[in-house]
Amino acid sequence: MRVVIAEDSVLLREGLTRLLTDRGLEVVAGVGDGEALLKAVHDLVEAGSAPDVVVADVRMPPTHTDEGVRACVTLRGLHPGIGVLVLSQYVEEQYAGELLAGSTRGVGYLLKDRVAEVREFVDAVVRVAGGGTALDPEVVQQLLSRSRRGDVLEGLTPREREVLGLMAEGRTNSAIARQLVVSDGAVEKHVSNIFTKLGLAQSQEDHRRVLAVLTYLES
Repeated sequence: MRVVIAEDSVLLREGLTRLLTDRGLEVVAGVGDGEALLKAVHDLVEAGSAPDVVVADVRMPPTHTDEGVRACVTLRGLHPGIGVLVLSQYVEEQYAGELLAGSTRGVGYLLKDRVAEVREFVDAVVRVAGGGTALDPEVVQQLLSRSRRGDVLEGLTPREREVLGLMAEGRTNSAIARQLVVSDGAVEKHVSNIFTKLGLAQSQEDHRRVLAVLTYLES
């Protein structure tokens, strides 16, 4: 089984390499950033020796934010037959969702601090390489929460979504009314319906408005 490791920490990269090779896996490349990962996989594929799985960190140079997981999303699009296992200290919801979009075959997302045993990690690498899935329960929980936020907005009518979008732009009810060429009263009714459907209890108007906009932006 052929593995590519993408991890900017030299010590961790070498540690992963030793861990996997000691258990019979072949580490064919070790790189320290997203661009190097894509190049290494490309070169291996061109040479007719494509890896079975890539193990990559989320945060890598140059900004140490999401370069690693973005490279994995790109890799999934270019080489869907190669398994991708992301290791992270946190859940990057957007890219985790993109990794799982369309098909969960040959994909994993594990949180470093929650990997309790070496054997579990190696089993996850092997499983993803074979086309299986390895997802930390915390990742699943957060993605389900994100999905539920989206479902809440599904209950809004097209006009209510339009009003909420204008609210997110910072417009007042009067400004929204002018934009939509309706009365102020009509907008107030739409806003009231939005608050009700989003489950925002009666409180200060400005507070509920902020919460509604946050729900919209997070969906």
